[in-house]
Amino acid sequence: MSRRDNRDNDLTALDELIEKITVDAYGDDEKLWAFRQAFEDDVTLPADGFVIGEPVSVVEVDYDGNERRGLTAKCRREDESEHVISASDVVFPERSSGALHTAAYRKWLGLDPYPADAPAPPGRKRRHKATADDLDSNGPVELVVLSIKERAAPCLLLGSDRGITLRATLLQNMVPGEILTVRPRKQWRFAGHPYLSGEIESTRIDVGALGLVPLRLEETGVWDPGEQYWGEEDEPIEEWARSIIARGPRPEFEMEQVMPGADPDDPFSDPITKSNDLKDAGFHAEAHKILMALCQSDLRCLDAHSHLGNFLFGVMSEVAVRHYEVGLRIGELSLGGEFDGVLPWGHIDNRPFLRCMHGYGLCLWHLGRFDEAECVFDRMLRLNPSDNQGVRFAIEDVRERTAWEERQTEESGRRERNGPGIL
Repeated sequence: MSRRDNRDNDLTALDELIEKITVDAYGDDEKLWAFRQAFEDDVTLPADGFVIGEPVSVVEVDYDGNERRGLTAKCRREDESEHVISASDVVFPERSSGALHTAAYRKWLGLDPYPADAPAPPGRKRRHKATADDLDSNGPVELVVLSIKERAAPCLLLGSDRGITLRATLLQNMVPGEILTVRPRKQWRFAGHPYLSGEIESTRIDVGALGLVPLRLEETGVWDPGEQYWGEEDEPIEEWARSIIARGPRPEFEMEQVMPGADPDDPFSDPITKSNDLKDAGFHAEAHKILMALCQSDLRCLDAHSHLGNFLFGVMSEVAVRHYEVGLRIGELSLGGEFDGVLPWGHIDNRPFLRCMHGYGLCLWHLGRFDEAECVFDRMLRLNPSDNQGVRFAIEDVRERTAWEERQTEESGRRERNGPGIL
C-alpha cells in the first residue's frame, strides 16, 4: 500500500469518526460539545502527551462555550505546574485513542490532522519519565533497550513511552530494540531522572511488542522480469534467477527511511555518513556513539542497526547478528506475512532494510546456521532480484554447507591471484 493510499484511508476513517461524533449535533456549538463528550467517553485521562515537543500529562479536555476558543486541554508539566491550551496543540502517542480524536478534531477545524513534526536532533527526543508507581520492585521488570552507553542503558518500560536508565552488568552485550527482563535491586532519581539497577535475567527480540509505527511503503510501479538484464542472449539463465522470472511482474515499493537529525536539504547533515567517516578515521567510540544516539531517538532508524552490526561482524558475531535482526524485524513490520512485492536497491530508502537483511544472513553463515542463512539469502533475491549485494555468490556456498572460514581462505587466495572480487 502506498503512502497516498494510507493517507487516504486515514482521512476516510477520520471523516467517519467526525460523522459519528457530530451526527446529532447542529451548529458549531453543539458539535464542539459533542467532541468534548467524545474525548470524555473514549480517551482515558490523565494521559501522556506532548506540547511543542515537551512531555506533559493531559489531565482534562473541556469546552467552556466559547466557540472561537474551542476545546481546551489542561496539561501538567513535569514540575507540576498546570497550563490550559488549545486541545488542537496537544500531541498524543501515535495510534492512541487520544491521537485519533485529536486528528478528527483538527480535521473538523480545517487544520492538517497529522501535522509533520520538526526533525529532532539524534538522542535529544524528550520522553516521559518513569515514576515509582510505574515499577513493581517486588517482581521482574521488562525494559526496551534504546541505546547502550559506557555504564548505563537508556530504556523504556515495555508497553509505554516512559523512560528510565538501567545500570547492570553485561550491558555491552545488549542491543537497541531488545527486551530485557530485569530483577530490580534499587531505584533512585538523580537530577530528576529515574534510574534502576538490577540483574538481567533474560533477553529477547520481539519487535511486535514494542508498539512501533511501521515504516510506510510507497508503491513505485511494477517490476517486470521481462525488462531486466539476465545475461547475454547466448548464455543460459542462472538457476537462482529462473524461479524469480517465473513469478512474473510484481509491484515494487520503496520503504520509508527514518534518519533523526538529518536535514533533507543538506547532504552533509547525514549522521550515518558522519559516523562512517569517524570510523574510517579511527575514531570508533565517537562513531559508535552517533549510531546509538540515532537508535535512542527512534528505534526505526534501520541504518543505525545495520552499521552497529558492522562494528561487531566477525569479532562478536553472536552480538552483531542481533543488531542486524532487530533492524530486519522492524522493517518486516511494514511487509506483513503475504508480501510479494519487490524492494529494489535502486530506491535508496530500501537500502537500510536490505543492509540489515544482508548482514543478518552473513552472520548466520558465519555462525554456522546454514538453513537460516539460506532462507534469508533466498528471500533477498526475491525482494531485490538485481542482487546488488552479491547474494547469489554466497547462497551456493551456504547450500553446500561451506564453512565461512573455508570460504574466506579461498577468497583470500583468489584475491592474491586475481585481485579483489565480490563475495
